[in-house]
Amino acid sequence: MNRHAIAGTAARILMYSLALLAVRHAAAQERLSLSGNIQTQFQHGERDATLKVGTANEHPDQPFSRVGIRRGRVKMTYAETFGSAVFQVDATEKGIAVKDAYLNLKEPWTKTAALRAGIFEPPFGNEIDYSSALRESPESSLLYQMLFPEERDMGVMLQLRPPDTSPLHMLMLDAALLAGNGANMETDSRRDFAAHLHAQYDAGAALRIAGGISCYFGSVYQGTETVLRVRDGAFAADDDPHNRGRFARREYRGVDLQLSMPRSAWARQLRAELISGVQPGSATDMRSRTASSLPAHDTYVRHFRGGYAIFVQDLARSTLAAVVKYEWLDPNTRIAGNDIGLNRSAAADILRRTFGFGMLWQPDRHFRLQAYYEINRNETSSSLEGYATDRSDNVFTLRLQYRF
Repeated sequence: MNRHAIAGTAARILMYSLALLAVRHAAAQERLSLSGNIQTQFQHGERDATLKVGTANEHPDQPFSRVGIRRGRVKMTYAETFGSAVFQVDATEKGIAVKDAYLNLKEPWTKTAALRAGIFEPPFGNEIDYSSALRESPESSLLYQMLFPEERDMGVMLQLRPPDTSPLHMLMLDAALLAGNGANMETDSRRDFAAHLHAQYDAGAALRIAGGISCYFGSVYQGTETVLRVRDGAFAADDDPHNRGRFARREYRGVDLQLSMPRSAWARQLRAELISGVQPGSATDMRSRTASSLPAHDTYVRHFRGGYAIFVQDLARSTLAAVVKYEWLDPNTRIAGNDIGLNRSAAADILRRTFGFGMLWQPDRHFRLQAYYEINRNETSSSLEGYATDRSDNVFTLRLQYRF
């Protein structure tokens, strides 16, 4: 071993030793907290299903099943009087990914404002901010999976919370400037703006009413000279050399509502959201970009609409709860039916509906067993191969979760 290798090894040992000492010192002062969860799951899908663990179906004409680690989260929070730092990773058999890495700075005088900077959940709606460890359905709605695939973005966010003595104490505002391509390296000089104005009111001891409005104003780089928009029920191409390097608008508007009776023997809650807007995508996908490189495909601009409603009912004072959820996504409200598959439209324009139901068993705050079945239905079109009839893509999920 040469002296450079020895020096490098010594430096790493010193770095790890210092880090360990820092962790022990912080823990001794109760400034560092560690939390997380692991979700192991089995999924069974019909032949056309897409599962969240494992690989694609090896026999496309048969049902299939997979086992895997859906999430393996470890979250570290270091808190001081006027600020905190949060770092969270997700470790599964697919690899390790950073989920959160941000600083929180609190305004020390009135304590009504805070500034967050780094990688965090964008301020939009309710479901994206609802912890995956608490979520009663296995996944967030398809609508959110398309608009915010990584459920994280990079930027800076201002949070305003009026004091309890204020007549506006029930209001909360989060507003952020974001890179706009998930937790990835930024690729352009544009910033997106997102905001969520939320209110919560306790109507007596047994009923809590909450809701909010959200907006997102952003843009997506146009990688070619061709931009397609829907006119008279069909995609029409604008082939202008000046289109390359310009930006297509990405805009969402949403409203959310939450009703809950948490203190009842038969505790229950209802949550719902409705979102519509304009989404730039590709010919085959309306999903928001999460890449560290500029797009090189034609830009397809779609007007979309979607939402969900979920109802959770605790069964008396037992450890069981029943869950029912309905969601839908129309990725292109201006093309429908047998017109899909014509004039450069594709499966990305198909309307999808999902009805899900299941049971939760949670004997204590650490363990949870979840069984959930999704009935997926898609719009049909005789003009699109594979979509003349409804696809066979229902999914059953059995998940065991441990939180610490």
